[in-house]
Amino acid sequence: MSQIPQETIQQVLAATDIVDLIGSYVQLRRAGSGFKGLCPFHNEKSPSFNVTPSRQSFHCFGCGKGGDAIAFIREYENLPFTDAVRKLAGRVGVPVIEVESDPQADQARRLRGRLLDLMRETTAYIHELLLTSPDAQHARDYLKSRGFGRDMAERWSIGWMPDNLRWYTDWARERKFTGRELVGSGMAYLKDENDPRSGIGIRFRNRLMFPIRNDIGDVVGFSGRQLVEDKRSGKYVNSPETPLFKKSNILFALDRAKKPILHEKAALLCEGQIDVISCHEHGIEQAIAAQGTAVTSQHARLLKRYTKSVVLCFDADSAGFTAAEKSFRELIMEGIAVRVIELPGGDDPDSFLKAHGAEAFRGLIANAREFFDFKIDRATASGAMSHAESRAAIARECAALLAVMSDTATREIQMNHLASRLQMGISAIKEVTVTALKQPQRREHPTEASTSPTAVPTPVDRTVGLLCQLALSSAEVQRLLSEQYETLHEAGEFLAGIPLLERILAGHPDPAAPAAVNAFLGHLQEEDRLALNTLLHADRPHEDPVAASYETMSMLAAKVLLQRDARNKALLNDPGLSRERLTFLLEEGKEIQRLLDGVKGRFIVEDILPPAPKKPVAKKEWKKRDK
Repeated sequence: MSQIPQETIQQVLAATDIVDLIGSYVQLRRAGSGFKGLCPFHNEKSPSFNVTPSRQSFHCFGCGKGGDAIAFIREYENLPFTDAVRKLAGRVGVPVIEVESDPQADQARRLRGRLLDLMRETTAYIHELLLTSPDAQHARDYLKSRGFGRDMAERWSIGWMPDNLRWYTDWARERKFTGRELVGSGMAYLKDENDPRSGIGIRFRNRLMFPIRNDIGDVVGFSGRQLVEDKRSGKYVNSPETPLFKKSNILFALDRAKKPILHEKAALLCEGQIDVISCHEHGIEQAIAAQGTAVTSQHARLLKRYTKSVVLCFDADSAGFTAAEKSFRELIMEGIAVRVIELPGGDDPDSFLKAHGAEAFRGLIANAREFFDFKIDRATASGAMSHAESRAAIARECAALLAVMSDTATREIQMNHLASRLQMGISAIKEVTVTALKQPQRREHPTEASTSPTAVPTPVDRTVGLLCQLALSSAEVQRLLSEQYETLHEAGEFLAGIPLLERILAGHPDPAAPAAVNAFLGHLQEEDRLALNTLLHADRPHEDPVAASYETMSMLAAKVLLQRDARNKALLNDPGLSRERLTFLLEEGKEIQRLLDGVKGRFIVEDILPPAPKKPVAKKEWKKRDK
């Protein structure tokens, strides 16, 4: 639960113009009293994304996403609720003062703060060791052998974890950090995972330490480079997944590269930290790297905030090519264009820069090939294009990648280009692409968020939904429905969505203040929020909400009676009924019928009584009727 007061959230929402906010991310055009545009959350040709100024909310009729300004920032920027509120608050100048309202949330916040303190102070400690300790001379020599000096180490806060691990544990103890915090940060591990009292071991030993920062510059993990060969351990050891460090969300050096990426209108995605650092040291500051070569959907979404173009620069071997293809798949699903640099054999960005300089490397970036050209050129060089059968196999591989493209116009262009490159007819390319499009698409590297089921709106009966809509649009309707609370509660046995309506009546958000309504919606479960947001955008506001509520309550009563009648008739079919039970059910049936007769004729709603089947009318009868 958020620890930001409800009043502050309402102030933030009241001070935010949702049209201005969303218009800074999405191109909007006026449509009646609202605005429309192409949805930023799914790919579409015709705009189904609506922004309603009077409600200060948005809704997409294509993918179902919607909500207030906070919901938009949460979804678009992939931020937690409180971070989204803070971002908006900073935008509109509303101060945010958090309150202690949830012990668990407070504990998690304090733990995160302690872990960030530990990582920050660890970075400073091991950096000082690298610069000054006599025992770190071999680490300084290694950096020198790679062409890096003290200045680079200081700019990137490079450190050295000593071989004698007592140095680090004694330092941590002096700083009042606990063993549990060391384990929680990933700097240490339990010697026996099943026994918290087994003692801890330090994860890094005699390694050159590269701090890994999130996109706002906090140190959240480390990558430790081996300095003395040890076959029992890898060349690089990275921090494990922790409350701070989720490798699927982190791009190395993004905190430094954000502005250069915006300026260059493209990101340079490399394989490792040394390559990225070398690029930055040579003035190519749009360089970043994933943790390993695996680009995830979260990485793609993160990059989409800053650019629509990525240049891949991986090693020129089979592993690098596989990584490039997987990265292309993730990036293109987010609508990011992908080009590829192919370095000379045996080179990586660091070695190429040292041998040929920054201008030559910029030339490689400028001449980077479109991904499909890179793929076909590589297949040609390996002899895989020499026969029609092998070209058809390449076509199927390309079609599988075309199928995940989010932009259909770009897909069409690429199909024509591939037909020319593969010496095949365009109809053949289209055929294999259409076949690939029919296959279910999946992410190569699912994240925690993407593997969990997508939230499904809470089922709400149409009539109950109309009452929810009316209650959120009129304080008088809220008062009237509150007086019918018992009737509504009993209807919950037959109609879906009554608990959601009861929640509205209990919270009584002020319909005259969109910020109050949106703040109320923001604190609901995701399923409930989606359901209400869809209802609020489904129909135009009623001119007379009170009259509509009386009419809708009558509809609700009729639906409940019909449900009771159907249940009663089903129970009467039970051959084992006692005489007393039979008599009771017959009397109840008469009462239900009497009540139904009272509501019939007051209104006609197909949602309550299904229309009678229409008898086909012959053309001759049409003429008679016309006369």
